[in-house]
Amino acid sequence: MITRIFPLFVSCLFFFLSTESSFSQQKKYKIISIAFYNVENLFDTENNPFTFDDDRTPDGDDVWTQEKYRDKLQKLAEVIPEIGSDISKQAPVIVGICEIENRRVLEDLISEPKLKAYNYGIVHYESPDRRGIDVALLYRKDIFRLENSVSHELLIYDSKEPDKRIYTRDQLVVSGKIDDEKLHFIVNHWPSRSGGETASSYKREKAAALNKVILDSIFKKEPLAKVISMGDFNDDPTNKSFKEILKTKGDTKGLNPHQLYNPMERMFKKGMGTLAYRDGWNLFDQILISGALTKKDYSSFQFYKAGIFNKKYLITESGQYKGYPFRSYGYSGYQGGYSDHFPVYIYLVKQAGPGSPKGSE
Repeated sequence: MITRIFPLFVSCLFFFLSTESSFSQQKKYKIISIAFYNVENLFDTENNPFTFDDDRTPDGDDVWTQEKYRDKLQKLAEVIPEIGSDISKQAPVIVGICEIENRRVLEDLISEPKLKAYNYGIVHYESPDRRGIDVALLYRKDIFRLENSVSHELLIYDSKEPDKRIYTRDQLVVSGKIDDEKLHFIVNHWPSRSGGETASSYKREKAAALNKVILDSIFKKEPLAKVISMGDFNDDPTNKSFKEILKTKGDTKGLNPHQLYNPMERMFKKGMGTLAYRDGWNLFDQILISGALTKKDYSSFQFYKAGIFNKKYLITESGQYKGYPFRSYGYSGYQGGYSDHFPVYIYLVKQAGPGSPKGSE
């Protein structure tokens, strides 16, 4: 099977056929997708004596064999190129990833036949997370020119034992250019709700505070910086970490360049989600964008719209968890699915001729 990489230019006719908006006739735009995916514990089969990965080994509780590992890689490689492709007609230029064990699993992933043609590069640092899971960023080397990356350590201490550090994921910052236009990406996987949402909220608020420090440092150097912060935040768009610390906005009206727009807030209020728990939906997987990406000057890249990639094959078809994401592992063991999270994505649009998009908020 030959994988075809479509060009970045698409005509307005395609957008006219979309259900939500249309572009001016006879105009052309460059459109790219940016994605984030929690891939649900992508571990290799080898035991790491320095992390708690014992379950994900052939002799562990999950009986994580080479056969299951290869099946997981193939399934993820099937999903990633399709995220946002209904409009962009190509694989995402940038993919934020979380719940991966190490660089090796990423190298195996991008070497899969369904991904190899897209020439993805990897940005990855080892995090001190006690489970041994990290965040990473994949980028298409033919489109995104990597300039810089840095990993920011998240220091959190137990609320009941102030001297006891809680080891969790770092926050990854990657900067580079697309068409000589600079973009910054922050990849997150904030602390979980283990112990309860309220009792654990201080951890995610600490993570939000670190995110704000990173954002402020970028804006200090580049007041009009285009920044995209994405991840599995383990909080919904209306939680304190977003609304009080990051001060995210649910619409673009009156947004200044340093404020963050959260397109997922509107989706969440409509009952949409990326993972399900006890018959309820959460929207933990989100992509936030700085105000400079919400303007109407399409001579440079601007936000077009966001989505949750929840195609039928990613959904459990029957049983107790019908309608939930089709995951790799469940309470009854290996399920043979993809992930317990749906991927999320946004489109960035840039004018390649006269005219401007309509309905892009």
